[in-house]
Amino acid sequence: MGSLLKKYHTAKTLVLFLKMKIKEVKDRNEKQMIARTVPEALPDWFAVAESREAYIRESSDLPLFAAFDDDRPVGFLSLKETGKDTVEIHVMGVLKDYHRKGAGRKLFEMAKDSAAKLGYSFLQVKTVKMGMYEDYDITNRFYLAMGFKEFELFPDYWDEYNPCQIYVMPLK
Repeated sequence: MGSLLKKYHTAKTLVLFLKMKIKEVKDRNEKQMIARTVPEALPDWFAVAESREAYIRESSDLPLFAAFDDDRPVGFLSLKETGKDTVEIHVMGVLKDYHRKGAGRKLFEMAKDSAAKLGYSFLQVKTVKMGMYEDYDITNRFYLAMGFKEFELFPDYWDEYNPCQIYVMPLK
């Protein structure tokens, strides 16, 4: 217990980590509710309404994993096939109060395990390049900490102010 407490810094954070539940959500309505609730609470990451609405719509048809504190959704992640051997983190969000408390890591681990069991060889994610915005620097550091490697940078994929960094990792 001492090593866990050291890792999570406080007893309160450790208790939160231990009681947090992660599950794959199957119900389309529940997926849409979660994919709406979490991003709308994260305007620094999901400010563009049309992109946010597209994530909400698309997530209802994709594998979606959610983190819950009691019955309250506090984070989610959806996967989307991009090729025969590759799946991507289509969208991911964790409420700010739950950053650095294990929710993102637990979501990622469940999604990664699911992708590997489905036979995919690679997992990728697209995000805004490091150094553009502080909030996205947090996102980049998270993906690097999960084991992703820089694959390719597309300076104009979204637009000149949001260069697209693609990270990849092997699943096998």
